[in-house]
Amino acid sequence: MWEYSQKVWDHFNNPKNMGDLPNANAIGQVGSIVCGDALKLYLKIENGRIVDARFKTFGCASAIASSSVLTEIIKGKSIEDALKITNEDIARELDGLPAEKMHCSVMGREALEAAIANYRGQAGHAHKEDEGRVVCRCFGVTDTRIRRHIIENRLRTVQAVTNYTKAGGGCTSCHADIQDIIDDVWKHELSGQKATQSTARTEAQPQKTMNTLQKITSIQHVLEEEIKPALAMDGGSIELIDVEGNIVKVKLHGACGTCASGSITLKGYVERVLQEKVLPELQVVQVK
Repeated sequence: MWEYSQKVWDHFNNPKNMGDLPNANAIGQVGSIVCGDALKLYLKIENGRIVDARFKTFGCASAIASSSVLTEIIKGKSIEDALKITNEDIARELDGLPAEKMHCSVMGREALEAAIANYRGQAGHAHKEDEGRVVCRCFGVTDTRIRRHIIENRLRTVQAVTNYTKAGGGCTSCHADIQDIIDDVWKHELSGQKATQSTARTEAQPQKTMNTLQKITSIQHVLEEEIKPALAMDGGSIELIDVEGNIVKVKLHGACGTCASGSITLKGYVERVLQEKVLPELQVVQVK
């Protein structure tokens, strides 16, 4: 049984704003009963502001709770402010969701985007770029959709992609393709970051200097406040082992420690963040 927060149980047992909205002028529908989750969101928009919202959901407790809390969040907001709501905001409002159920919060956000696109008279899905090569045939998920969620949610493992998109959650035959997409996304991001840093160093003012204690303290702070929480979302963690000059020695734990793409996580994420937040000269290496 999933470990749900009390807020999830409250919205599941007593969902807010469930049912039809007869005077709705914006409707967004995402998911499919065949795939196991479906959401239809109804909005009443007046003068650019959402004055009422209702929903119908077919799915698990997380899907119902995510839909319920979404309608509570968006009522009274302008269209522009509503569009700023992320799936992470939905999950946070519920005091968190199990990692395997994050796709329910994604479904809520996408239904909102689809409803607003419908209100604006924009034909088709809110994300036309999701129309690509089907990678996961079990759930009809395309390569462009997977790529978009990897970038938006900074996903680094096949399991994380499954959690957010359901891709790979069926027969698992697409896992290799999903891993290839993950590797490709972070390889290109890493190349772009290095090019940007190289240009910035040429144009920038002289680099700041730090003594060893300041450097270690700053690295530890970034690890604890930013990197560890991000890795924890994928079931992983990281430990600072030592700092020798500009070489940062770390050890990966949990899912990150056994993941085949651990080196991509180190260079494409951990090293990049430490270079941005602490010193651009830092290099991260993994120790066993």
